[in-house]
Amino acid sequence: MWLELQIFGFRALWSPYLMLFLIILALIYYFVTGPYHERFGGDTKPTTSQQFSFYLGLVLIYITKGSPIDLLSHIMLLTHMIQMAVFIIFVPILIIKGLPTWIWKKVYEANIIGNIIQFLTRPIISMLFFNGLFSIYHIPIVFNFSKSTPVAHTLIHLILFFAAFIMWLPLLNPVKKYDHLKPLLKIGYIFANSVLITPACALIIFASSPLYAAYSSEGAWLTALSLCVPTDVLNGISSSLSGPEMFSPLSTMIDQQFGGIIMKVIQEIVYGSVLVSILLNWFKSEGTKIDPLPSNNSSIETH
Repeated sequence: MWLELQIFGFRALWSPYLMLFLIILALIYYFVTGPYHERFGGDTKPTTSQQFSFYLGLVLIYITKGSPIDLLSHIMLLTHMIQMAVFIIFVPILIIKGLPTWIWKKVYEANIIGNIIQFLTRPIISMLFFNGLFSIYHIPIVFNFSKSTPVAHTLIHLILFFAAFIMWLPLLNPVKKYDHLKPLLKIGYIFANSVLITPACALIIFASSPLYAAYSSEGAWLTALSLCVPTDVLNGISSSLSGPEMFSPLSTMIDQQFGGIIMKVIQEIVYGSVLVSILLNWFKSEGTKIDPLPSNNSSIETH
């Protein structure tokens, strides 16, 4: 398959402009949080763990949206689901953990943005906001529209990416002042999110026919390919392309079913990992509240 994908060219496979953009973001993060953090009102530099988390987040953004995985996401729904699971479920966790607390304080205290985020991160609103948009996105007419033009594709994915941050902040908020959920409520919040995301996955898994024209219709597929393949390259090879089956070892229906399954599996793994982290931190905090055992040398009576 790799050799076959070479016909789409370097730009389609490796997205050099996205790579450049992410490198610039990495440099901005380094200078703003590092050598010049005091100029931007920062009181501390990020820890090694925070830096690793942020840079890994950028690497995963490039892998999912800039490497050949992005091209394959327009050929196989399975790859698209892997891409989206990593991009909108896992990467936001890394970015949230990677930014120093003082940056998040500034975000929350900003006049307009802060008020919007504080409103959207109310637990019920944040759950409905993310899962509602996620479900709407997978309605065939909306999904097909997202594949129709670069503007629609980019805008919809950015909105989902933002919604994912809104969904995770009530659980992972680094600013204690805005970390309102108690551990037990966080556990319930995770379970509720897991349930709310299920209908969209079930729609894809149990559909009796292909849902998305971008993976089953030749014209719609070529339109989807144009989102990452330069127009001159695509025009030059379009006559030799018959459809996604040229590059996929799976039938359209099997690909669709596996796509829904892998999205649900990755989501459960990520949610489960966060749940375990919350439980461990809860037990640790409760353990520190236990009164220490009395000393053997205390309360000794003398006769």
